[in-house]
Amino acid sequence: MSAPAFDPVIHAPGRLQICGILSAADEAEFATLREALGVSDSVLSKHLKQLEEAGYVSLRKAAHAGRQRTWLSLTTAGRKAFAAHVAELTRLAGLASAAS
Repeated sequence: MSAPAFDPVIHAPGRLQICGILSAADEAEFATLREALGVSDSVLSKHLKQLEEAGYVSLRKAAHAGRQRTWLSLTTAGRKAFAAHVAELTRLAGLASAAS
């Protein structure tokens, strides 16, 4: 049996939510993610920094309506890591339901 495909970078609830949101979109604005997660700018920034350092998220800054905006997207590596993490969670959930 192989080791679980849990990714410790993705596994934290906030980062898991970020990856889930970004997996459903080409990109999302920082403020949209902050509101969806219900966290402060600093908490979101810390999560994004860890995801970016792992190579899972890319950031793009652009001016919009006279303000600097940050747009985020999952990288190819991020999409693969998130898919593997979700597959492992699904496998575990299947084991739990099979046991009951």
